[in-house]
Amino acid sequence: MATINYYLDKPDKKGYSPIHLRINSEGKQVKVSTGEKVRPECFDKENQTVLSAAENHEAINHYLKFLKDRAEDLFKNSKKKRYTSHEIKEILHGHVRAYKQDATVSIIEQGASTGGKSFNFIDFFAGAGGFSEGFLQAQHQNRFFNFLLGSDINENCELTHVVRYNHQLGLDAEFLKQDITEPDFVDNLLRKLHGKEIDVVCGGPPCQSFSLAGKRKKYDKKDDLFANYLNIIKILRPKYFVMENVKGLLTKEGGKIKEMILSEIRSLIDVNELPKLVLFIKKISRRLDSHSAFTLEAIAKRLEFESKSEKELDDAKENYIQHIENKFRRLTPEIVDYKTSKTDQRISTIRHGLNLLSRGKEIAKIQKEIIREKDINYIDNDHFVESFNAFIEFLEPGSVIAHVQEAFDELNISKKYEHDYASIIQSLKIYVSSFDECISKLRAYCQQKEQEELDAILESIRLYRIKDAVVANASDYGVPQNRERVLFIGCRKDQQLIESIPATVSADDKVTVFEAIYDLDFIDNNEDLRNYEKVDMDVDFNGHAEKMRALIRKREISGDLSGKGLTYAEWSRKGRLNHRFSATKAFYVRNQEALDHGKKEFNALNNHRTSNQNEEVIRRLQIILEEGNYKEAQDRLENEGIASQKRNYNVLKPGGQSSTILTIPDDYIHYRSPRALTVREMARLQSFDDSFVFQGKRSTGGNHRKNEVPQYTLVGNAVPPLLARAVAIEILKNIT
Repeated sequence: MATINYYLDKPDKKGYSPIHLRINSEGKQVKVSTGEKVRPECFDKENQTVLSAAENHEAINHYLKFLKDRAEDLFKNSKKKRYTSHEIKEILHGHVRAYKQDATVSIIEQGASTGGKSFNFIDFFAGAGGFSEGFLQAQHQNRFFNFLLGSDINENCELTHVVRYNHQLGLDAEFLKQDITEPDFVDNLLRKLHGKEIDVVCGGPPCQSFSLAGKRKKYDKKDDLFANYLNIIKILRPKYFVMENVKGLLTKEGGKIKEMILSEIRSLIDVNELPKLVLFIKKISRRLDSHSAFTLEAIAKRLEFESKSEKELDDAKENYIQHIENKFRRLTPEIVDYKTSKTDQRISTIRHGLNLLSRGKEIAKIQKEIIREKDINYIDNDHFVESFNAFIEFLEPGSVIAHVQEAFDELNISKKYEHDYASIIQSLKIYVSSFDECISKLRAYCQQKEQEELDAILESIRLYRIKDAVVANASDYGVPQNRERVLFIGCRKDQQLIESIPATVSADDKVTVFEAIYDLDFIDNNEDLRNYEKVDMDVDFNGHAEKMRALIRKREISGDLSGKGLTYAEWSRKGRLNHRFSATKAFYVRNQEALDHGKKEFNALNNHRTSNQNEEVIRRLQIILEEGNYKEAQDRLENEGIASQKRNYNVLKPGGQSSTILTIPDDYIHYRSPRALTVREMARLQSFDDSFVFQGKRSTGGNHRKNEVPQYTLVGNAVPPLLARAVAIEILKNIT
């Protein structure tokens, strides 16, 4: 057995004694200097801690405990059973060097080439930072990206961002932890950007936020995320923006969602060109009758919404409804008598409906509060949800307009005034129409030459171009995972159109699961290992070792087989960030408080911990592993009485790619061992470097999943950095 403790050396001239770690084992002794000093009266020898009278005692005590724990790991948890004194010192000195590097301010080499051209990007719905990581890896002909800001609503996303980009890489990138739908989000965003120009915006609004106007059924907090994301694009006017989501979005609601997204992107306009379109509409109005002119005036007023700030937009919408209300007020004496106008339910419905529309801002606040309460109280799949949703939908402008139209129809207005009625209803429908829908209505009033003039105006007024959605499989870009994603890449009108992201790896040369994680296969059930250890393939793959070694190939970062470069595992250990960065030692912290108090853990390997699975679970996984898949294993599991209600298990195939990595580790079974994957293994399958440490809690369950974003969720929800890198490089090739 080894005894491990701290002792103080002789005090220096200032009265401070160096703290040393001493290890005694089998008559041999190893001493390691911690690099810390303390006054002798401030050290509790019995408890091996620095007393509170000492400056920075909390951080020092955490460091001393961490270093002692790592020393104990060598003797209790290491696979290797014999160490020389030199090996022990070298391992522990590595932790000491990392701690001292972090604790002191130093001057480093510049790293980045000053001769290149940089472009600024920001990352919304950032999560762990998959987009950010990939964009920072990207470089093309000495062009590269600067990371200005990431944003998400969860504190562990912020913690992971701050540790990686501020502490480890030394960037001054900001983080905005706020819901994008909150009223002051834009103001806070602009304040953090300090007036800097944004060249690229990327992000992936959750798929729940995509819905068709008037057909929203779920009404959860995510309903407005897409609209707010586009509003940010409209304000920042980046040269390119990228929106990522699941491939299933393409077929959602029969493909209508995809078309809606494309339409909304094309509806983003150059407000400086808008006056041309308004003048064009007024010119057409001069040759039309008064009813048609009223409708065209409504189209012009609606299109002017696009140029308004949030505060101006509320006033513009109120004025729009007031314009319609004035027409209805003039029409009322013509279609009903005075007494009826004051008492009739149909007239009241029209009048009150217009009132509701004019107070759209206040009604929207009520809807948002109801949605918030619905979310807080977990109202879903119960007897309450239908009523909640029905009321929220009842307050929608489209629903209000439908009731107004129904009331008009019940009045049986005479033919003499049916054009007035029709123009009011048409104008109300224009009020809730998109830019493209307004243009379609406008075309109905245009003659052939006017159609050509309109097309020319639209060519100049559309701010962004996009031909179609791009489907990208992560495995085509060096990621050992079949993860299909849909990308919407908006290209500002003065930039080259990007229609595809060329694959960097051929179909026959894709990175395999084995290449990605074989060197991490030294861990067993219920272990937390912090150092790399040697993997003996001759023992692990008795008789098949050479076949497995043949899977390990030298590649470029992109996954391209070049015969040179490094293996995928070597790239993961070395890191894929280029020479622009001088990264410090990676570390882990439990939470923001731990970071604030310097409670950091500097490990050679992070996030490599297995779950403590019981014998029944291990046996179940072993049977599934032996049978090759969950379906084939069902009979054996039933016979042994260890069947599971779990929907699926995915057995990893070493010579292929994994299925889409999600957020629950128990969904996957390691290709050789009856166990789930570690966070680090899942991160490898996502193409994160080992130096990218996922912070905070490792996992969570139950209702906590609604609000918490632990390590497994950070990994599973991320954009694979190598996919993001390919997107970034394609933008660098085209951006001007």
